[in-house]
Amino acid sequence: MRTTTPLRRALITVTATAAVVLTATGSAVAVPVSGTAAAPHATAPSLSPLGPVVELAAERLATADLVAAAKWGTDSPIDDPAREQQVLDNVAAQAQQLGADPDEIRVIFRDQIEANKIVQRGLFQRWTDHPDQAPTTKPDLSVVRQEINRVTSALVEALATTADDRGAFTCRPELALDALQVHHEDHLDALHTRALARALHSVCGS
Repeated sequence: MRTTTPLRRALITVTATAAVVLTATGSAVAVPVSGTAAAPHATAPSLSPLGPVVELAAERLATADLVAAAKWGTDSPIDDPAREQQVLDNVAAQAQQLGADPDEIRVIFRDQIEANKIVQRGLFQRWTDHPDQAPTTKPDLSVVRQEINRVTSALVEALATTADDRGAFTCRPELALDALQVHHEDHLDALHTRALARALHSVCGS
């Protein structure tokens, strides 16, 4: 088990509290949403082994902007049960191949899917209220889904390799610390901050 220095314990406590307040108040640096996914943030040293999980969850969440833009003004619904079930089945199968708990991975990815839909619904509402902010081009959804699949596979691997860390008592504060770092690096707005919190809801096993 990893040791935690007094300084790191203090830093975890302070930052975890800040992350909770940030999510509760919805305060964040606002950035325009143009219908294209945010550029991937520059890779920085993770503050814990859970850093890659948070980074990949945020990267997957960024694709929600593209999915929303592709669906905007069409008959394609935000909820897609058949597609969602396919994703859950695929990640469970990959988890089993990696020796991870497929049921646990299903739960975590249900959160990823719901977080993605939070962004889509939020953007749809924003574009309805402010038509001038609506996307003027439509990404190819099949191409976007290829990127989602790539990030999804990487996230399953990251979850599988951090099983012990996710079951440790330090998981939640460390996860909050890394989430705050990613929030800062990616300049997430209130909508995407709330969605990231949803995406990480079940990552810790205790």
